[in-house]
Amino acid sequence: MNARPVERVCPLHHRDPFRQGWSGLLLVLGLLLIGPGCTLLRRDPTPGRTTFDAPLSSVPATLTANTLMVELTWDKFGPWRFLVDTGSSVTLVSPEFAARYVTATPTTQTPKVNVRSASGETTQLTGVTVRRISVGEVRFDQVPALIYDFTELSDHFGERIDGVLGFPLFRQTVLTLDYPQSRILLTRAAGSSTLQPGARISFDTTTKTPLIPIDLDGQTLVALVDSGSDGGLHLNPVGLTTRFLHGPVPGGVLATLSGERSQELGRLNGLLKVGAYSLPNPVIDMTDELSSIGGSILRNFVVTFDQLRGEITLFRESLAPIVSPALRSAGLSFKRTPAYWRVVAVIPGSPAERAGVRVGDLVTRIDDEPVAVWPLQRYETRIAQADVIDLTFLHGRDETILTVPVFELVP
Repeated sequence: MNARPVERVCPLHHRDPFRQGWSGLLLVLGLLLIGPGCTLLRRDPTPGRTTFDAPLSSVPATLTANTLMVELTWDKFGPWRFLVDTGSSVTLVSPEFAARYVTATPTTQTPKVNVRSASGETTQLTGVTVRRISVGEVRFDQVPALIYDFTELSDHFGERIDGVLGFPLFRQTVLTLDYPQSRILLTRAAGSSTLQPGARISFDTTTKTPLIPIDLDGQTLVALVDSGSDGGLHLNPVGLTTRFLHGPVPGGVLATLSGERSQELGRLNGLLKVGAYSLPNPVIDMTDELSSIGGSILRNFVVTFDQLRGEITLFRESLAPIVSPALRSAGLSFKRTPAYWRVVAVIPGSPAERAGVRVGDLVTRIDDEPVAVWPLQRYETRIAQADVIDLTFLHGRDETILTVPVFELVP
């Protein structure tokens, strides 16, 4: 059998599952959280047949960690919970979902797909073909996918995740991510001008992910539009002139599929323009990979992707500048389980470090409630609003309550 060309793939990533209200930026899990750093995949990621049962399909979504999650049901099984990730050029499914819907049960002889992370390390995932995925009134048949265990990502969100819907799945549709109303819309891609208002930006249709030009202080660069990222602007500064109002400062560790990298965070002294919209002095996460725009920026818009025409449309009621809020943090990052959260990083110089918190410490309660009742959204809201947070640490059989100040990592 002839080998297919190697293709770059950028699956879902989250900079920091416990982003501390957009501030901690310390990542935890060794998940399939491959940020602007990409992977390699030997597989054709384009879907098979797409069938429309209605001219317009509107599917409610949940906005968690600046990512849109949809709950899908089309038969007596499910519901199935998927994240919508335009930064991924492949669809990912859980072993449980694969067992129900793949065309043939994977065996030890089933080919494995080599996936390379931003750190350069390689792991293997099983490639399969999914018989069916239905998103509202739109049915996708014979969908190429990779099997991935979402247990840790589910623990991170505090709810079950069954898969990630990658960008090529929607190539025969016009996909709209309506962040303000927490929904996704699907219509048939007709190749003609749509009626969607807003600023239109062209992207290269030969790529399997949307790469668009953006402007930073008159300097043009290419960025991935990545709905699978909870962050704002991941910026590769090579070849650019950058000025900072604050930082850059260490922000912890970014986890990838098989490696980690340290973060540098800061607030630029300059103007970011995306289409007709401006973001003065944006908060950025420095990267040596591809620059990208994530959910904390996209959530201000209704974003429409027309892959047939190679256009992205951004719509917002106002053309007023978009202000990037401060990144607030408790100075800690965790690997989360239902029973406890294990500290995996402590921000240098933070109040938590000065209080003696160390990597490996276990947190069992937050504000005197078990960690099991703290889903991601609730924790983020608490950090965004609180001046302090009470964490109960377990040392042997003894529990100790520590009041940890919340601070602005990047003002």
